[in-house]
Amino acid sequence: MSDAKDAYDVVVIGAGPGGYVAAIRAAQLGMKTACVESRETLGGTCLNIGCIPSKAMLHASHMYAEAGGELAHLGVKVSPKLDLKQMMAHKSETVESNVKGIEFLFKKNKIDWIRGKGQLAGGGAVAITEGKDKGRSLTAKHIIIATGSDSAPIPNVEIDEKQIVTSTGALELAKVPKHLVVIGGGVIGLEMGSVWGRLGAKVTVVEFLDRILPTMDGEVSKQFLRILKKQGMDFKLKSKVTGAKKTKSGVTLSVEPAAGGEAETIEADVVLVAVGRRPFTDGLGLEAAGVETDKRGVIRVDAQYRTSAEGVYAIGDCAPGPMLAHKAEDEGALCVEMIAGQKPHLNYDAIPNIVYTEPEVASIGKTEEELKEAGVEYVAGKFPFSANGRARAMLATEGFVKILADKKTDRVLGAHIIGREAGGMIHEIALAIEFGASAEDVARTCHGHPTLNEAVREAALAVDGRPIHI
Repeated sequence: MSDAKDAYDVVVIGAGPGGYVAAIRAAQLGMKTACVESRETLGGTCLNIGCIPSKAMLHASHMYAEAGGELAHLGVKVSPKLDLKQMMAHKSETVESNVKGIEFLFKKNKIDWIRGKGQLAGGGAVAITEGKDKGRSLTAKHIIIATGSDSAPIPNVEIDEKQIVTSTGALELAKVPKHLVVIGGGVIGLEMGSVWGRLGAKVTVVEFLDRILPTMDGEVSKQFLRILKKQGMDFKLKSKVTGAKKTKSGVTLSVEPAAGGEAETIEADVVLVAVGRRPFTDGLGLEAAGVETDKRGVIRVDAQYRTSAEGVYAIGDCAPGPMLAHKAEDEGALCVEMIAGQKPHLNYDAIPNIVYTEPEVASIGKTEEELKEAGVEYVAGKFPFSANGRARAMLATEGFVKILADKKTDRVLGAHIIGREAGGMIHEIALAIEFGASAEDVARTCHGHPTLNEAVREAALAVDGRPIHI
């Protein structure tokens, strides 16, 4: 039986972006809140071994590549020397700063951090089955599952996080591999491939489909492939890895055409498996608690994030929708606000998707392929960074902005950007979609000069066939 101190209004299982935001919002709304986390630090995959450390490495490796390349054209002559140990130290400092920040926020909001693994015990109870607080039993009026996801495996490729790694191991390599093979041409694979490619590795990407970034706009995907090839990455599209044999010196991969055919072997120092992620719900006791999942293990929820079990909710990567930290954050806050009786909303068409390579790739709303499939008549307005004055000054002329608008109403339906700082610029369109703006609304908005964002305005003007600078 639970002690009174273990009785809560809200218990959140998982302290990643979705979980910690849900806990903070619940506390802000006056609910007695606990958050159960099995890691020794808060922040989940994102802050500890995902988004944050990878961005630290992406920035550091970009600075290194820039120092050895385009800085000379700008009149800054340097001969960079790689100190990988210091680069990793910067990554670790960044992670530590962020996770300690979440710990401070928990204390500030009087959230109880329960250290261990939580399991649904039915009747509003959560049993702590492992960790420092093992044996405790919490009760709650509302339980929010926010356990996130982990890397999806592939058959016949055994991960050891040393020679065959997930993104976790790819962020901990002790030296730059001579040849890194990335299995999967999605966001994580291309970001990690970029990091080690900039630092001197030969990078080969093996992708099952006929294009990289398969969920993004097709034109963006094609352009990005050309850019990455120019940067030195090799690609084997329409190919599948059927086996991996480890040796003392590296890994021998068996690769076949996706459609079937003769196999070839590829020798690598390190292999990165980046074929996607799957919900992490092992040991949660979902079935016994009456929580339904689909065949992929995703927890079924309704529009208020309620599962099939009374008083149990699910958000973030273990629930339906894109596996993005910012989507999880929004769902965490919304779920709690709905519990509190509020009427918030989240526009799933206004969630940006960003690849933090150089150049960056950013997408929001519908792609051309999706609009065509849905039979929606639209107009595409496009503007290249090569015609943007600021981009020329920054040696950042690769890429373009494309805005898609409804042909009849001019309402913005989507935007796709490939170029320097695309991840920041996409939020202008996020706001436009959120407020139901037209392309003309964007075009009529005065943009500072000279800025990269002027390319967004020009793309909006191009929807009406009247760009100024091209």
